Amino acid sequence: MKATTKRTLIDIAVIIISGFIFSCGLKTFTAPNDIAPGGASGICVAVAHLTGLSEGVLYFIVNVPLIVIGFIFLGRRLMFKTLLSIITITVATDYVFAYLPHYEGDEMLAAIFGGLLIGAGLGLCYSREGTGGGTDILNRLIYKRFPQISIGAITFATDFAVIVFATCVFGKIESALYAIIAIFVSSKMIDIIVYGSYEGKMLLIFSDKSEEIAQKIMTAGKGVTFLSGKGAYSGDEKQVICCAVRKNDYVKVKRYVKEVDESAFMIITSAKEVLGKGFKEIN
Repeated sequence: MKATTKRTLIDIAVIIISGFIFSCGLKTFTAPNDIAPGGASGICVAVAHLTGLSEGVLYFIVNVPLIVIGFIFLGRRLMFKTLLSIITITVATDYVFAYLPHYEGDEMLAAIFGGLLIGAGLGLCYSREGTGGGTDILNRLIYKRFPQISIGAITFATDFAVIVFATCVFGKIESALYAIIAIFVSSKMIDIIVYGSYEGKMLLIFSDKSEEIAQKIMTAGKGVTFLSGKGAYSGDEKQVICCAVRKNDYVKVKRYVKEVDESAFMIITSAKEVLGKGFKEIN
């Protein structure tokens, strides 16, 4: 089987699974407890409360015009995957989880577990270069038109608008508060799935003993790169150590630096994803 065909089949399988997970969070936990977890799903929960229509059908209706616009402006590949995700969510919501038990108890638990499942579904979908549709498409379109505004700010604005709308529909502030919790949990879950296992730290180490520090780090099996540097005040040439490590190796490297040169200067930053030898393979 060709690599591209195999990858396409894996993409399809993962997106279908992600749609079922998303639907479970929506239909089993958030919707029965009047929690609108932002985005198109939040709009559907609120409108379903007003009209009595099912969340799945509403999710499909809301997404149809956005899909058409997305095909024009965002490209076919992304939209085909998004369309598959939308169809899966529609079917799973109305024809699977609609007939399974729903949790109607502690709203805090509903917000947390609903957020976990919705985030897990979206995270898996994003990991295969798809989207969950709805405001995901809208946010990308707005960002394409106004790139000076961050995608995070746009997402926050659209989610906030959905929460305000849902709060007016349900007539209670608790719906908004629990929705914020669900969105927060969902966003953290997305980050864990998309970036979690490949997150790392990038270190820049400035020391007069850079050769010794580099040797100690390499002895522990970590890669090191020397960058050429020059002190602006002193004018001295320096070797700057650049090193990327997994989160659980960061403390060890910091200890190695201290053992060799306690006066070393370090800059540490979080790396959302580290690709290449010793880390995740570049796809």
